[in-house]
Amino acid sequence: MSNLEEKTLHSEEIFSGKVISLHLQEVELPNGKQSKREIVKHPGAVAILAVTDDQKIVMVEQYRKALERTIVEIPAGKLEKGEEPSLCAMRELEEETGYVCENLELLLSFYTSPGFADEIVHLFVAKGLVKKEDSAALDEDEFVNLVELTLPEAVQYVKEQRIYDAKTAYAVQYLQLQEVLGRT
Repeated sequence: MSNLEEKTLHSEEIFSGKVISLHLQEVELPNGKQSKREIVKHPGAVAILAVTDDQKIVMVEQYRKALERTIVEIPAGKLEKGEEPSLCAMRELEEETGYVCENLELLLSFYTSPGFADEIVHLFVAKGLVKKEDSAALDEDEFVNLVELTLPEAVQYVKEQRIYDAKTAYAVQYLQLQEVLGRT
């Protein structure tokens, strides 16, 4: 047990939605005092850094209501209960982009906002992409445009804040590093 750990004294779910739930927790701090924490519970997600044989990064453009704007992102999606992240990644890649892949590898997993949420994202690299003849099979409330960018174009999108989310910015930086190190 860490000397920084906060002991949960009481937890109450105050909202339960389709994707997240919000819990109000009363905690005992390391110094013995008490405080409250608002914790967002999330089932986890996957994100896919999909690169075509001609070195294009497969992305989607979509409107994000929380931001009130459209951004360009790597394909991603929420894990279903008990779903293996790799299977979710393959499903999301095909649903959002119409691509399937021959090679899928977990790059890393990370927490998006550990100060208030437990969401973990499993970032995969997909190669050996094959475009299916039928179009992507999006969820009924999902609308996206397929975007394929070169690495320099993606870097420019980051500068222009057209790519403006952490998972996609990380994926672009990962590819930049691989290029610098000669590992593409």
